[in-house]
Amino acid sequence: MDSQLIDGWSTPNLYGILFVTGLIIGFYVIKRMFKAEGIPEEWLDKLLIYVVVATIVGARLGHVFFYDWHIYRENPIDIFKVWEGGLASHGGAIAILIALILYSKLVTKKSVWWILDRIVAPIAIAACFIRLGNLVNHEIIGNPTTMPWGFKFMHESVNNLVEVDGQMVHVYRHPAQLYEALAYILSFFILLRLYWKTNLKEKNGFLFGLFLVFIFGWRFIIEFVKVGQADRDAGLIINTGQWLSIPFVLAGIIIMLLAWGKKLNSKNN
Repeated sequence: MDSQLIDGWSTPNLYGILFVTGLIIGFYVIKRMFKAEGIPEEWLDKLLIYVVVATIVGARLGHVFFYDWHIYRENPIDIFKVWEGGLASHGGAIAILIALILYSKLVTKKSVWWILDRIVAPIAIAACFIRLGNLVNHEIIGNPTTMPWGFKFMHESVNNLVEVDGQMVHVYRHPAQLYEALAYILSFFILLRLYWKTNLKEKNGFLFGLFLVFIFGWRFIIEFVKVGQADRDAGLIINTGQWLSIPFVLAGIIIMLLAWGKKLNSKNN
């Protein structure tokens, strides 16, 4: 399958459109939640600011420091070129968590678990669209594959040529970005259904813990078919993305167990 761009549109344009689309859908989802629970509309406006800023800053800095610091330290101005791609979900997760702790203390005066349980589904759908943006941006590519759904990425930054019978031919790769996008949208629908159709949102922290297990569990598995994003990943069985995912999965399991036993504080903490 040859990945093609729409005539007249560059990958940064498509990446930005997909990024914003994910945020808009996520905003609509949590707006419905807030309306159903009778939450003041101004809380939603402030939440949008907290999350958008944390997502962009955290995910960008995560990419810079976790994966490509050796490149950005030579050209620090490139750190600000977010439209060129290069966002790390681990950095975004850390920044969003910090932002939501501040949001809970300064805005809602509720337990941080309250907002965490409600924002996970919107974040999952936003992450799906970000990965689609990575796909059109030819980022986070997969390993070579002979599977019929393999993609042939034509961008000059992708090493696609291998020697076969004395000739250089293009290689097809796992569409790892698409795998993650599908995993995230599946997580979105599961989390959304659990929010609306069960009482799990009353178990403070449970949906958030499940989100961590879903998102970073999938990330850990899919990393096996991805090209390592850091130079130090070459030859390693477990790459940087997987090492960074393990603490999130473990934290998610612990949070779910505590939430099930109702051991997480429901008051502002």
